[in-house]
Amino acid sequence: MAGFRYRAVIPATGRIATGTIEGVSRTAVMQALRRDGMMPIEAEECRTKPVERAGGRRASAAQRKGLAHALGELAVLLGAGLPLDRALFIIVEHVPGGVLKTAFSILRDRVKAGVPLSVAMTEARGFFPPMAAALAEAGEASGKLDVTLGRLAEALDRGEALRQTVGSALIYPCILLVVAVGVILVMLLVVVPQFEALLSDVGGRLPYATLILMDASRAIREWGLAGLAAVAGSGALLLRSLRRPGVRDAVDRKILRVPLLGKVIVNAETARLARTLGTLVEAGVPLPTALSIAHRALSNSHMAGVVATVAEGVKEGGGLSAPLASSGIFPPIALSFLRTGEETARLGLMLGRLADVLDRDVSTATQRMVTVMTPLITVILGLTVAGIIAAIFSAILGINDLAIQS
Repeated sequence: MAGFRYRAVIPATGRIATGTIEGVSRTAVMQALRRDGMMPIEAEECRTKPVERAGGRRASAAQRKGLAHALGELAVLLGAGLPLDRALFIIVEHVPGGVLKTAFSILRDRVKAGVPLSVAMTEARGFFPPMAAALAEAGEASGKLDVTLGRLAEALDRGEALRQTVGSALIYPCILLVVAVGVILVMLLVVVPQFEALLSDVGGRLPYATLILMDASRAIREWGLAGLAAVAGSGALLLRSLRRPGVRDAVDRKILRVPLLGKVIVNAETARLARTLGTLVEAGVPLPTALSIAHRALSNSHMAGVVATVAEGVKEGGGLSAPLASSGIFPPIALSFLRTGEETARLGLMLGRLADVLDRDVSTATQRMVTVMTPLITVILGLTVAGIIAAIFSAILGINDLAIQS
């Protein structure tokens, strides 16, 4: 897939649209534009080297937060009446060094060379989110670039806030789980072997629980590293297999059916879809194009595939809420908001409100899961340690009883 810069006429308005689209060839791109209801004028392959994140990795929390902040500042500067190139020059001076400064430096240079901001953002694929170029293009067409960039910054900031809330809530249970595993390993690798020599020298029949404990300790000591290597190898193979679309879709479909966790993932992904789609629609991006962009913001490939299929139906004149309801994935509250938005012709507004409601639901559900997980891990740790100690002392008490009887 390569990026192509295009110019096309929108028959309904007569306006000339410009932007960048991915395709396998120029002919395929022209056909895609015609399917979107546009009359293509030209399509040229982008030769500019894209801006890649460091090491090809996903953006860090600092980069995502810095991007939202920089775009918000750019919106303020444009609203104050500064030219775009001057505003970008100021942004480059203030953003921290690294990938973020490099991306905005290239953006400034391309804009100074006469390239529209939307095209420059698309050329920097791999850094700016999919909806950034679409919102910039909508702002350029309407003459309200500052407003659309402000909406983009707000959407990115809210998405990052939800991600930080969920991540922060899960930190303590993860630390507690690591401590629990560490304590159990210390008991099996250090404490139990010290008693094993004593108990094996005594002879006699040991309690069944003690034998199980000693066998477990011996197995971990002898095969622990091999087992750890096997788990790491299996994990690497799993990650490699997840790169295949069919396997990834099947796994993501199964995850959505997991009790409690599946519902949280569905709500989080639906909130992300609603936030992205609502921002695009409010900025004036046509619904078929907005859906095609919004589905790329989803991390669950199965839900993304469903939205992509719905986007194709919308291009042919179909509705939005009915096909999403037929998929059986999206929560009922989301479908109600969508129907209301379609009936009142205020889809963008209803999508924004839906995103707010689902964000709160995800945050609440995460807090409840953490509230349950924390004491559960503590109880399991306590019972495990108590079981180990009981198995050891039952054997010792049995030895004492034999000594007294003799």
